[in-house]
Amino acid sequence: MAPRNLTGVSKFLLLGFSEEPELQPFIFELFLSMYLITVFGNLLIILAVSSNLHLHTPMYFFLSNLSFVDICFTSTTIPKMLVNIQTKSNVITYEGCITQMYFFTLFGGLDILLLTVMAYDRFMAICHPLHYTVIMKPQLCELLVLVSWVMSALHSLLESLMVLRLSFCTLLEIPHFFCELNQMIQFASSDNFLNNVVMYSGVVLLAGGSLTCIIYSYSKIISSIYGITSSQGKYKAFSTCASHLSIVSLFYCTGLGVYLSSASTNSSHSSATASVMYTVVTPMLNPFIYSLRNKDIKRALKILFGKVTLKGPLS
Repeated sequence: MAPRNLTGVSKFLLLGFSEEPELQPFIFELFLSMYLITVFGNLLIILAVSSNLHLHTPMYFFLSNLSFVDICFTSTTIPKMLVNIQTKSNVITYEGCITQMYFFTLFGGLDILLLTVMAYDRFMAICHPLHYTVIMKPQLCELLVLVSWVMSALHSLLESLMVLRLSFCTLLEIPHFFCELNQMIQFASSDNFLNNVVMYSGVVLLAGGSLTCIIYSYSKIISSIYGITSSQGKYKAFSTCASHLSIVSLFYCTGLGVYLSSASTNSSHSSATASVMYTVVTPMLNPFIYSLRNKDIKRALKILFGKVTLKGPLS
């Protein structure tokens, strides 16, 4: 089939996980459940942080931003997939595909940058406790979040503009449940060398650079913890960053697993299944990790539910 410029293509086909009709109700219920848990779990974290004055600190400010980004991250892909299953149509328009790819890349990059900022916050709190309140002022925290938004938006815009220059066959079937950047580039019928260079350079600079900063921060944190004489002090210092370290490990390990899985199997459907781990499962587990391992969050949630219970009968 002769290639045709993408401006002549009005829609793509998202093949999802399976085309078996009997599996569609199960897939719909599974992903609807995971999406609702993700949204409500992260909303609870945001409400707990915003309603409790004791949690108005840099660490919880970054956590509430991460929860908001996780809600947006899953909302770029899952609702569209659920609609497709419900309407029995796997069509997505060209404009919708580009928009979905832009916002998925935007919020995925924000996840990475916010995890890096949170590692820096823990580094300052444990390694430089006397200067922590002086350095980590609200203005700096807001600036770090703003810079993360700008960097991720520019990266996502660059990647999306690079895709616009590609041509595709008249009918493009994407063996995925959303328009992923890598899939779009690999299925292009025109030369995609420059796109691959930009994409992998972005991965190295964004994900690789962030991971390097996180590893450096935690190497310093571990050294500082070992320097603490009391066992109680060591436990308290480690407990403040254990939840963040768990989320970082989960995010990067699942993301790495996706690319290793797709490279070893050469199956796009296997890659789609593996990508669920970091696109859906990780944002869903983040609230549980923080609420189960963090006494402050658990206390704030109890107070929040207490307020709801008290106000309920009065209204």
